[in-house]
Amino acid sequence: MHLENIRENQGGRFDRYVIGSLIIVFTFFVAHLPHIFAVINAVGIGQLDSLDIAGILQALPPNTTLVLMLLPFAVVAVLVLGIIRKLHHISIRAFITSRTKIDWKRIAFAFGSIVLLNFLFFVISYFSNPSDFQWNFDPQAFAILFLIAIVLVPLQTSAEELFFRGYLMQGFGQVFKHRIFPLLITSLMFGLMHFGNPEIDKLGPLLMVSYVSMGFFFGIITLMDEGLELALGYHAGNNLLISLLVTADWTAFQTNSLFLDVSTPNVYMLAFMQLPMLLILLALFSWKYGWNNWRQRLISSPKV
Repeated sequence: MHLENIRENQGGRFDRYVIGSLIIVFTFFVAHLPHIFAVINAVGIGQLDSLDIAGILQALPPNTTLVLMLLPFAVVAVLVLGIIRKLHHISIRAFITSRTKIDWKRIAFAFGSIVLLNFLFFVISYFSNPSDFQWNFDPQAFAILFLIAIVLVPLQTSAEELFFRGYLMQGFGQVFKHRIFPLLITSLMFGLMHFGNPEIDKLGPLLMVSYVSMGFFFGIITLMDEGLELALGYHAGNNLLISLLVTADWTAFQTNSLFLDVSTPNVYMLAFMQLPMLLILLALFSWKYGWNNWRQRLISSPKV
């Protein structure tokens, strides 16, 4: 119903989404220029070619890198909503949800669910193998990180959801009447977006399974719930906890977190370990919100 309502509103005008997407992608890359210039200033133009992805992320202090990494996403979040209003003439409420108003309780529930599950998983991992983790708490650095994270991390995750599960999914919904195609395309695109992450450089392409499966999860809960609220809440809670609680020197988030993961990463574990958690959350959301007609909502189209 959500995709179908947007298609009816836009009259199948996919060309507008192509224009909007080009504007968003171009702006995103331009917004990364301050980070590139800051790295060049720190290491010198002659050393830039010798740096891999991890080296670029470690060229500046962690909090500085985090700000420069996240600011382009903040720009994109605002830009997507602006394009929706000015180019497509859709209200922000109608863009985000099929409900009469944005359901903030849904966002909070998804946020709390993943924070709790991730925290429990970390506690189990810590007490099972305490030598895998190193206490990293620096009060001043963590306080600055906390302020940066609570403002910019939700903007980063919201930008990704607004663009992939919102703008692109609704855009491809102008072309395809069957929902399975927007779901497949946007999930694969979301995974491919992470191909340049240092985790892939460190562990290899098998880790893409994790990102693609996450893309499918976000797409499924968006289509089943007829809105972006659950995806917005989950993504924000997941990334916020990661940035504050535990990081490693091979991840995209190089932060002054409470703990450092010093274990040797296992690509098979990292690629597939989240799948049971995603299935648990799908069952939880389905039970709480009474989802039904899975085939129609994910593959064809619900009857309006």
